[in-house]
Amino acid sequence: MAANIVPVEPFDLVVFGATGDLAKRKLIPGLFQRFRDGQMPPGARIIGAARSEIGADEFRGLADQALAEFAPEARLDAGIRQHFLACLDYVRVDAHGEAGWQELGDLLRPPETAVRAFYFSVAPSLFEPIGERLHASGLTGPGARIVLEKPIGHDLASARALNRWFTERFDERCLYRIDHYLGKETVQNLMALRFANALFEPLWNGRFIDHVQITVAESVGVEGRGAYYDSSGAMRDMVQNHLLQLLCLIAMEPPARFEADAVRDEKLKVLKALTPLTDRRDIVRGQYQGAHGVPPYLDDIGADSSRTESFVALKTEVANWRWSGVPFYLRTGKRLRARMSEIAIQFKEPPHSIFGDAYQQAKPNVLAIRLQPDEGITLGMTIKEPGPGGMRLTTADLDMTFAESLGGGSGAAGGRHARMPDAYERLVMDVIRGDQTLFMRGDEVEAAWAWIDPVVAAWTERHEPPHLYDPGSSGPEDALGLLHRSERRWRPIAA
Repeated sequence: MAANIVPVEPFDLVVFGATGDLAKRKLIPGLFQRFRDGQMPPGARIIGAARSEIGADEFRGLADQALAEFAPEARLDAGIRQHFLACLDYVRVDAHGEAGWQELGDLLRPPETAVRAFYFSVAPSLFEPIGERLHASGLTGPGARIVLEKPIGHDLASARALNRWFTERFDERCLYRIDHYLGKETVQNLMALRFANALFEPLWNGRFIDHVQITVAESVGVEGRGAYYDSSGAMRDMVQNHLLQLLCLIAMEPPARFEADAVRDEKLKVLKALTPLTDRRDIVRGQYQGAHGVPPYLDDIGADSSRTESFVALKTEVANWRWSGVPFYLRTGKRLRARMSEIAIQFKEPPHSIFGDAYQQAKPNVLAIRLQPDEGITLGMTIKEPGPGGMRLTTADLDMTFAESLGGGSGAAGGRHARMPDAYERLVMDVIRGDQTLFMRGDEVEAAWAWIDPVVAAWTERHEPPHLYDPGSSGPEDALGLLHRSERRWRPIAA
């Protein structure tokens, strides 16, 4: 089945930091795909803005290089590519001065003729200076949209200050705090799985679910982000946003409607219901060491010592009626065995087995939502092992990706398998549509920081070094104890 293409209104999208890594790797290739698939309307424009002293033609050349490197080769067409590059323009701006802002304003069309969107693909330190220039120059209006990349602050105080600064100048309905995990196809499928089917929702509670595991594992190290990462660590960089957002979607109550504030209201309730991490046994910090020819974390950040964690595993609960007694295990780290992001909901065993010893060979039912590298959903079922020899039970996965049933069709894909849009593609188009459902609200961000801050403060006070672990492993051995204490096990990290 071809992915449905929903056209959007004409727009002027200004990308601040247009010569940076995110723009090169994600934004420009993603916008090209939206153009190629026919979602960008005629007259849509992408205006790069940065401090680099280059012209529009040179910027188009850089964009063309980004397409060649990061867009799928099979989908690149010379004619389409040239038409897309013609939509691009560039202006040099000074975030701290007056240079370039008049020129940027001259490039923008009247707001009544095209949606204005401003994407802050820049360091957080530039959020306020750029926002101030936009506000002072009158380039934003009631319908303008401002996209803020994570991190939104470094702690609760800075996040609160940043939110206050922006909401004093712009309406909350104009602010789009992006977490690209929420744009992944399977994450959205989780919403459909829970709330569009009668099968799972009656079982989605502590009566039937034993525990939940959320894993975001990376096989790479800090990869040139040493300065930023060492000031942040896995807790701030991954848990505060990505993992907690996934937890919210798993644990939230059904919203009244599939609308932005209704969804975000329910997510906020989950964040406020999280139990504090006061038991030191419920959290494990790790840092990768050098082994097997792989340099240690300290070499990657260019430092002699550091207590910053590259791995975190923790146990928490959602203190409400639905989830009482159900532990949520979160795990993320760098230099692990494989690149994998997965949500696993493990159900309780049947209250009574009629199969005696045969049942011991079976495993509990697990609903696994895989986000990367291959998006999909599987349900582990206990079945009879095929063949003679009596009732022998085994476990088989029921594939719920619907690849076969949704693989054919016609339309933009021309009868081929549909290409699922990248998360950034989807989210940028949601910005143009004015749909905030998959974006974080300011109070969500602050609630997540409020839960994280005491943990980070305790680490700082105790001056405890993180546990060391080998590259290519599943993290520190102590992380296993989080589950072993209750006779549970982590799911394997596998590509």
